Amino acid sequence: MGENAARSIRDKVCVVGVGESEYGRHGSIARPEFQLAIEAILAACNDAGLDPRRLNGFASYANDRNDAIRIATALGVEQTAFNNMHWGGGGGGVAGAVANAAAAIIAGYADYVVVYRALAQGQFRRFGQASVTGRSRGQDMWRLAAGLLTPPQRFALPIRRYMYEYGVTSAQLGLIAVASYKHAQHNPRAIMNGRPITIEDHQNSRMIADPLRLYDCCQETDGAAAVILTTPERARDLRRPLVYLAGAAQGAGYREGAMSDNRPDYTTAAFSDVARRLYASAGMGPEEIDVAQIYENFTGLVLMAMEDFGLCGRGEAGRWVEGGRIEHQAVADTGAPHAGALPINTSGGNLAEAYTHGFELMVEATRQLNGTATLPVEGARTSLLVSGPGVAPASALILHN
Repeated sequence: MGENAARSIRDKVCVVGVGESEYGRHGSIARPEFQLAIEAILAACNDAGLDPRRLNGFASYANDRNDAIRIATALGVEQTAFNNMHWGGGGGGVAGAVANAAAAIIAGYADYVVVYRALAQGQFRRFGQASVTGRSRGQDMWRLAAGLLTPPQRFALPIRRYMYEYGVTSAQLGLIAVASYKHAQHNPRAIMNGRPITIEDHQNSRMIADPLRLYDCCQETDGAAAVILTTPERARDLRRPLVYLAGAAQGAGYREGAMSDNRPDYTTAAFSDVARRLYASAGMGPEEIDVAQIYENFTGLVLMAMEDFGLCGRGEAGRWVEGGRIEHQAVADTGAPHAGALPINTSGGNLAEAYTHGFELMVEATRQLNGTATLPVEGARTSLLVSGPGVAPASALILHN
């Protein structure tokens, strides 16, 4: 066995169950955030056919408030052998938390690890709301003083520069939103189910932070989602077809976390290093990806992430998404030559399904390969998950069946 194969997680861990609570607009769900987390975990256990008391590992990210010991106590878990938190306040930890759980299983620390994320903004504060105190640290020392108080204001800057450098138009950003909303119409769980949009709707929507319009921005919702991981040997005794982790990577490249928007690769999603290591870990390249779930905090960052992961050339993503290429064939204009070539965010994603800090994308990445997706991509064997474009640390993984 070569060194790369020995260090890879490929085919050593399976995702055996996925679960969600209901999704609702921010502040609309009266139940506590902790209860939503429990609901999602129990749903994932039911999906797997696993007694929740057999869970002995817990992982999350972005400082999730629902600590593992309290969850284990509520579930009646006899032994908690592993609990882990991926650093970073943004959505860059979705795949990273899953990868950490996989590492724990491979190391023998735990047998069944649940990875989860929960948000109840009515109980706490609205997630996308500005929060200014008398003190600041890190990048906020520069951003808050310049009036960059909210995520749309912050990410509008690199997106505008990217559009200027490569001639990307607002309408091309809008194609990301239109595709997500089209997919949500086939997903009864989606917040925007029954509310499709057109490119004209996108172009006529109000400006939030130039160049980002209303439909360029993710939802703000309440809810929770969870997945369960174990070894292939244990997975064979459970309910779902095996879905393997092919590879995972997390972290950042040179100065991708530089302060004051001063990183050298400013017109990228800061994934160049992570993408390279991901493909090496999985032993495959971008041409082998059948379906992708790309975290859409804002549409422009999706275009940058596509380029970082080699799905198209640098500066080409705006034109590349035209003609329905990223839409599922069931909703695309089949007259276009590349319609349905690489569907992304097939459940509606952060833009139109819900914003569980991106963890609903991990659920959909799994469902595309275990036969339970509401809009399945025919013949899909590989699923790419890209977590947190534009932040550091970030993460990504590839699943296959």
